[in-house]
Amino acid sequence: MEKDYIDLYTLQTRIQDGIEDLFPSNIWVKAEINSYNVNGGHCYMELSQSADNKLVAKVRAIIWRFKFNQLSSYFKSATGSTIQPGIQILVRCKVNMDPLYGLSLIIDDIDPEFTMGALEMEKQKTIDRLKKLGLFEKQGKLALAPIPRRLAVISSIDAAGYGDFIKHLTCNDFGYVFEVRLFQAAMQGASAPSSISQAFQDVADDPSGFDAVLLLRGGGSALDLVCFDDFSIASSIANCPYPVFTAVGHDRDYHIADMIAYKYVKTPTALADEFINAYISVEDTVNEYSARITKAVDGKLSLLRSKVDSYKIRIKASLSARMRLENARLDMYEAKILSSDPRKLLERGYVLALNSEGMVMKTTKGTEIGDKVSVVFSDGRLDCKVEKIV
Repeated sequence: MEKDYIDLYTLQTRIQDGIEDLFPSNIWVKAEINSYNVNGGHCYMELSQSADNKLVAKVRAIIWRFKFNQLSSYFKSATGSTIQPGIQILVRCKVNMDPLYGLSLIIDDIDPEFTMGALEMEKQKTIDRLKKLGLFEKQGKLALAPIPRRLAVISSIDAAGYGDFIKHLTCNDFGYVFEVRLFQAAMQGASAPSSISQAFQDVADDPSGFDAVLLLRGGGSALDLVCFDDFSIASSIANCPYPVFTAVGHDRDYHIADMIAYKYVKTPTALADEFINAYISVEDTVNEYSARITKAVDGKLSLLRSKVDSYKIRIKASLSARMRLENARLDMYEAKILSSDPRKLLERGYVLALNSEGMVMKTTKGTEIGDKVSVVFSDGRLDCKVEKIV
């Protein structure tokens, strides 16, 4: 029994005719860029759409060379970044069905404002989710060491911002020494969120411990930095056991990573200054206390010197008075001694009698006739012999 059938080409051409009837003119399509490749000046993409974390649709898309240069330049001037995988786009395209190559979208226009708006909407959803989970307050409850010396840096070793940070920090004018350890991670693109989150996990698992974690990149377009609005990175920052500092963009950039961190600064060099200034602040405090202690010690020494000087004056006065008293006593004793000097008595006309042994004779007792006696005058001596005792 024969079956009715059509060949594949007929099927494809009928589908082609049906699509052309269904979409006779260009339409605007919203999708995410899943893959992206430029070959021979033509841009080949795979667009996709997901729902509930599942892929629900995908299609090939092409921007021909004569349009690609124009659209890519326009997109970059409006967003600051190139067309790349992972972003939401709104494109005007012709739905094309080729019997040989199948269904594809031929893109002839792009709306960069939609991409930026989609990013902002996604950013707000992430903020709301983080707030509901109470993750915005976690870093603010941590305490930073007074002298943060051990620093874990999450960045790419090739990032210009990392090089600027290391040079500014280690070559500081004050000679402060820091211990810096790099945990490498991708700083942009589709792999950045998982790479940075893993780096945070590695920091937390490191047994040596750190005073702070620094997430830094330094500059880039809005789309280059979109990963820093990712939920997984924000969650990793919030749950980090150490204070997290961020420096991932320019003055105009402010990402969810900045919002949820312990503190954020604009540039990597400004972040280096943050830690140098911490040392300066501690040194100033030490110098202030040192000056106050020196002043207090000087004051105490001055008071003690005044007391010592006062004691010296009092001791000197006391010694002088004592010396005057003792000198007076000496004068009195000298006068008494002088007044008792036998030579003074002899000068006054008295004489001194000495026995034969040279002893002063105070009485006649014990003296016999014939004893020799010396009579001493002030101007000489007479040696006599006792002839009579009366």
